[in-house]
Amino acid sequence: MRLCNETGILGFQIHKNTIEIWMFAREGYALIAGAIVLGMTLAWLGLWLDRSWSLGLFLLGFLIAAFTLYFFRDPDRKIPTDAEYLLLSPADGKVVVVDEVEETIFLKERAKLVSIFMSPLNVHVNRIPADGVIEFERYIPGEYLVAWHPKASEKNERSELGLVHPSGAKVLFKQIAGAVARRIVYYVAEGDSVGAGDRFGIVKFGSRMDVLVPMDAEIDVHVGDRVRGGETVLGRFARRGPGLDDEED
Repeated sequence: MRLCNETGILGFQIHKNTIEIWMFAREGYALIAGAIVLGMTLAWLGLWLDRSWSLGLFLLGFLIAAFTLYFFRDPDRKIPTDAEYLLLSPADGKVVVVDEVEETIFLKERAKLVSIFMSPLNVHVNRIPADGVIEFERYIPGEYLVAWHPKASEKNERSELGLVHPSGAKVLFKQIAGAVARRIVYYVAEGDSVGAGDRFGIVKFGSRMDVLVPMDAEIDVHVGDRVRGGETVLGRFARRGPGLDDEED
């Protein structure tokens, strides 16, 4: 369903017995308009062709428009009020990797890795995983391996963004294009102060998000878990730094 009011186009879906209201991501406005025009054109052609084609063209046009609207939905999320030391999911999807790796880009030490696969049916608006300041930003053109491929995070088109949490912990998060995704968009730059759950970009169509944190961070999710950007807690940072306890939250 689509509704119009003074704030723009709205939609809704039912999630856990509640109605979730959402806007559409501005990155999709042109594609949404194009899909609606294409859908109306196919429906119009169906009226002029043989009846055996009419229903098929109408359904095709409706599905194209409906899928595009659904893909670019941008729901509000309830950011945890105690997010100061939380690591939040930056994306909707399924956890496909929880591992320990050598991180040589930003943390430059052994780190914990959480990888989230976003199917074409997931919300693709991406959110900042933790409070902090962006201190590293890089875009890398690359290949388009399937998003769950082990080498996707090293070879695919991607953004690499690093922030420093108030505790001093470094966090690296990557938007990674997949075999279908061919467009990575983000709106943060070095020096920006960001908050956990803030919108920062989108990857158009199926893709992956990697998050890497220090070894003393506690990870709460497991492979196979479903997560929601800005709401699901992936883990917790250790309390460290001047004036802080040495214990984890």
